[in-house]
Amino acid sequence: MIQSMTGFGKHVVQLPSKKITVELKSLNSKNLDINARIPQAYREKELEIRKMIADSLVRGKVDLGLYVEITGEDTTAEVNEGVVRKYMNQLSNIAKGDDLKLMEIALRMPDTLKTDKDDIDEAEYKAIKDAVKKALLEIGSFRSEEGKVLEKDFVDRLKTLNDLLKKVDALDPERLGTIRERLERAVSELEVEVDANRFEQELIYYLEKYDITEEKVRLTNHLNYFETTLHSKDSNGKKLGFIAQEIGREINTIGSKANYAPMQQLVVQMKDELEKIKEQMLNVL
Repeated sequence: MIQSMTGFGKHVVQLPSKKITVELKSLNSKNLDINARIPQAYREKELEIRKMIADSLVRGKVDLGLYVEITGEDTTAEVNEGVVRKYMNQLSNIAKGDDLKLMEIALRMPDTLKTDKDDIDEAEYKAIKDAVKKALLEIGSFRSEEGKVLEKDFVDRLKTLNDLLKKVDALDPERLGTIRERLERAVSELEVEVDANRFEQELIYYLEKYDITEEKVRLTNHLNYFETTLHSKDSNGKKLGFIAQEIGREINTIGSKANYAPMQQLVVQMKDELEKIKEQMLNVL
């Protein structure tokens, strides 16, 4: 079953004095790209958290947000009064304003809070890891649901491609007959003596250059292989992308050999369907 790379997961943990929120958002990307926003106090655990995410999500552009809100009275943060006053003095020299307004602006500046760095409490960190795991389960479920939508779209487009290929196959005898008539008419208009046997040999050789039997067989195989891979146990976005490239090659070859307007119109429709598949492929894990 395929999965989308688009997803969202969130989990909130309420501790005695803290509220911890973990948010995960993922978008499509060729590789895994994790952007983590973690409070400074938890930076030492960032690599371990990143590994948890990498093992679960595999691929995509992932935004991790870890937010900690103090809900109790215990806090290790204090206002750095000297820094705040210096900011206020500098701001008052630039623009006039009341002290409360200047303080409000100054508190947004860097280093206005000083924190005593303590070791992370093991129970607290376990709660954070559990929150990350649950957020990962949620984003995984989201990706699976999005994957079902993509899968249905792919199946519909594969059916359309197979239907168009059947029309191409049905047109093939008519196409070859038309090409043959066109060549015979062109030779007859030359008004010269032509050896019938030699002409027939050259005609067969020429028609063989426009034969698309191999392309039709290979295209059928590629379409079947795409559908088989689509329904496999794992999500194989890159593999499906490679198969789509092969499908495109066969469609292009049929188009270049067609030399017949009705068939070329069908080829254009096939290219359009394949392009839509490729666009959606960008979201598949």
